[in-house]
Amino acid sequence: MELRQVEHFLAVVRHGNFTRAAQDVHVVQSALSASIRKLETDLGADLFDRTTRRVTLTPAGEALLPLARQIAADVDSARGEVAAVTGLARGRVSIGTIQTLTVIDLPAKLGEFRARYPGIRLRVREGTIPGLTAAVSDGELDLSYVGGPLPEELAEFASWQQILVLLTHPGHRLSTRRRVRLAELDGEPFVDFTGSGLQAMVDRAFTEAGVRRDQVCEATNVPLLVDLVAAGLGVTVVPEQVAARSGLPFAHLIQPTLARTIYLTGRSANLTNPAARALLAHLLA
Repeated sequence: MELRQVEHFLAVVRHGNFTRAAQDVHVVQSALSASIRKLETDLGADLFDRTTRRVTLTPAGEALLPLARQIAADVDSARGEVAAVTGLARGRVSIGTIQTLTVIDLPAKLGEFRARYPGIRLRVREGTIPGLTAAVSDGELDLSYVGGPLPEELAEFASWQQILVLLTHPGHRLSTRRRVRLAELDGEPFVDFTGSGLQAMVDRAFTEAGVRRDQVCEATNVPLLVDLVAAGLGVTVVPEQVAARSGLPFAHLIQPTLARTIYLTGRSANLTNPAARALLAHLLA
């Protein structure tokens, strides 16, 4: 099994699509398909179920996945050690982030890092909290920003408190308020940030308080979530910085106050990849 085949296999797993996977690893689709077919021939089993809509792993592919991720992580570590010897002139580092990250301007920090270490290749992945924590645990990501609680097996490098607020639209009955009790939202139409760790936390808080929400609409990304609220479909709960940037009215929630912890995490307290150690130091500076 060649390293190139492992990289191609993982790219298809990430994207669930041969075309996007080929673009990710900078090869033509026919070359990537040939590489996967050769890997399947060498291993004596099909690794993917190919349909017209999406490519999914077979049981053999599921069995190969942890080993492939470990191989890729080991290669990245080896590249990083060589990069350390050459003064970080080369290397790779991967970092994950949630959509609602507000505790740091990550693009700006990565731009500064890139200017300082132009030979280091950066990979940035946005995802859900379960997906990101799993990727860190599997060695697919060196670092990631996630919302708590943090799994015990992962290392914590830093943490921040993120205040959550009620986002409304102009003309809403609560649009002029600065503080709103959770009980005042009973039966209120809501736009949900579906599939997110933030939404799961909001759901728990309202359930524990015995407050019913009228879930009228769902969004899968923050800009759409804000636009739907602005259009008057309902209200939502977002980090305070997201609300401030939106230009829409917002109020702090009380009784109870809603907040969550954001962590910068890694697989181990002692990062083996020198490029990841350099990025961690830069992010915490």
